[in-house]
Amino acid sequence: MCKLVIIKYNAGNIQSVKYAFERLGVSPVITDDPELIKNAEKVVFPGVGEASSAMSYLKERGLDSLIKKLKQPVLGICIGQQLMCDHSEEGDTDCMGVFPIKVRRFPNGIQKGGETLKIPHMGWNSIDFDLSEPLFQNLGDNPYVYYVHSFCADIDPKYTIAITDYATKYSAALHKDNFYAVQFHPEKSGKVGEQILKNFLEI
Repeated sequence: MCKLVIIKYNAGNIQSVKYAFERLGVSPVITDDPELIKNAEKVVFPGVGEASSAMSYLKERGLDSLIKKLKQPVLGICIGQQLMCDHSEEGDTDCMGVFPIKVRRFPNGIQKGGETLKIPHMGWNSIDFDLSEPLFQNLGDNPYVYYVHSFCADIDPKYTIAITDYATKYSAALHKDNFYAVQFHPEKSGKVGEQILKNFLEI
């Protein structure tokens, strides 16, 4: 049994996620093999890309229905989080529906400190998170994480476990049963991101 599988699909940034886990002493397997994915101890669903083309790729290979049925801990990252939601405004895309939440484009023209906020949101931002969540243990005070995105998931009182405020308040992280998802890039978020990935391995 593979301890950790990273799902391979037509999205970027998968190698950097692999390297981040290797720095923690774990050697992930990158695969789109349904049997390897089903039988892994933990599954990571990362990526950078465009929602409609990513969902088309997943559907062609049956990976969309497979991911929804997984029973082990699953972590979605960036577009991985968005695709686990119900619907994305990017390409008017129906997604997997793990979380009954809409993904919307950041509003344009938002002013902060006399300047118009840039879209996509690129750079470091703080998260306001649920201290009881296993994903967020031992992060210290006021942790910052790294973002690159133009779309974000709505806040849901039942599933949102972390919030960031940039142009609007949105779900920085979600949790439902065995499914966890983060909009930011833990693999690019220094010691904070490293701790989050370590926490996931220990769930």
